[in-house]
Amino acid sequence: MAPNGKLKLGLYWAASCGGCEIAVVELREKILLLDEAAEILFWPVAMDFKVKDVEAMPDGHLDVCLFNGAIRTSENEHMAHLLRRKSKVLVAFGSCAYEGCIPGLANFFDRNSILRRAYLEVPTVENPEGVIPQPVTPVPEGEIEIPRFYNTVKTLGQVTDVDYFVPGCPPQPHQIWAVVEAILSGQLPPKGSVVGANEKTVCDECKRIREEKRLKKFYRYHEIIPDPERCLLEQGIICAGLATRGGCGALCPTVNQPCRGCYGPPPNVIDQGAALLSAVASVVDADTEEEAARIVGEILDPAGTFYRFSLPASILHRARV
Repeated sequence: MAPNGKLKLGLYWAASCGGCEIAVVELREKILLLDEAAEILFWPVAMDFKVKDVEAMPDGHLDVCLFNGAIRTSENEHMAHLLRRKSKVLVAFGSCAYEGCIPGLANFFDRNSILRRAYLEVPTVENPEGVIPQPVTPVPEGEIEIPRFYNTVKTLGQVTDVDYFVPGCPPQPHQIWAVVEAILSGQLPPKGSVVGANEKTVCDECKRIREEKRLKKFYRYHEIIPDPERCLLEQGIICAGLATRGGCGALCPTVNQPCRGCYGPPPNVIDQGAALLSAVASVVDADTEEEAARIVGEILDPAGTFYRFSLPASILHRARV
């Protein structure tokens, strides 16, 4: 704690979209309570802090650090190790830090193919000299060094020790506040716990009617107007609720959108993508291999669908390319 009795808090943004940072602001009026309870010592996305400020801190100086974002570059990994040393409690905050999330879909490719696509092949790029960023570039004044772009996206827990995990893309405000309250009260769950979620699945929280129907066809969402009362998966729309931890209140199905899986796997599920694949396969109604292939073939981008949020944390981890 700080001399004034406040919690010493740090927040950091690695390879992510920034939604987790916005989620903190969405505490709304509780942001005032957070200000009363915590002194923010590092939050570069919102305030003028420098890495050297963190480096100058004694080890364990921060009571808690909410680290959002996957590990995509050498800078991300450096900050993960630095903030681990400086924090008593390190929280993998949000789906990117927890499982790899959308940045982790890059693991279906390799570093060279990603850079080639981004800087040489995209139709809107004009790069006649074929310049691709290099870690070190000589210039008249000396050398410019930028972070190294890794071949594989990793989760925070794959590069350093993590105390707690907060799922969500982004985490819901009540989850964020649950972390703060747990630390302030000293009533912390066992290390390694998922905080702010529950032990159920999204399907357990969903109020849609399920009838255990089997499917002859899958639809992309824009191809069908779903019945707002019936289970989306039973209408042929891939919904990840069966293979996703609950705690969000089934927000997406409530507004007629399928669950995408951002809360990660339910308890005791090792591979969320495999669990979703198994659930989807169980509703396919096919009499022949040919019919099964046709039905399954209607699922656009199956790898990206089943592993949308969890590829780096999965057994698959990445493609061999």
